[in-house]
Amino acid sequence: MKIKSLVKSKLPTKNGQFEMYAYESEFYHFPHIALVSKPFINTNVQTVRIHSECMTGDVFGSLRCECGEQLDFALNWFGREGGVLIYLRQEGRGIGLINKMRTYNLQDQGYNTREANEMLGFHQDARDYREAIQILEDLGIRKIRLMTNNPKKINGFKYSNIQVVERIPIEIEPHDENIGYLKTKKWEMGHIFYSLDL
Repeated sequence: MKIKSLVKSKLPTKNGQFEMYAYESEFYHFPHIALVSKPFINTNVQTVRIHSECMTGDVFGSLRCECGEQLDFALNWFGREGGVLIYLRQEGRGIGLINKMRTYNLQDQGYNTREANEMLGFHQDARDYREAIQILEDLGIRKIRLMTNNPKKINGFKYSNIQVVERIPIEIEPHDENIGYLKTKKWEMGHIFYSLDL
């Protein structure tokens, strides 16, 4: 079933002016969000970041991951160059905040993020990008430069009506608290890091 657009409003931010669109998700009061840098919406090829919700990183500045820094990078880019952020309600790679916190406890015992997810009975990455594709289609976008290190996101467009013409890396310099996490993403989950020594 195709998801519906619920409401649109203007959103001035420290990075510039955006149009904010809310789209229905599994939970009505927690919609998926599209932030569109207004002056650039009619360009032929749109730069896009599909960002899955990470409350710990996006809101609280967690050092366990680089999610908040990736979000800041993307919004800063879009404020300067134009683009679209799709913010999906897929906390913890799709397992939710409570289970994500449980994986944190397992990581504190020495397991990596992939092992922790699987020990709780989840796939290492349970996210789905079909709703992001529907949002982009609703916005009239057909060709994109996708800002990602995750090949699964690129593969998610393989049988869609949207063409990925370029991948833009979004590599954040690691620090002591997340370097193990980034190594797991690269060596066990297939994420692409060219500029980082992992």
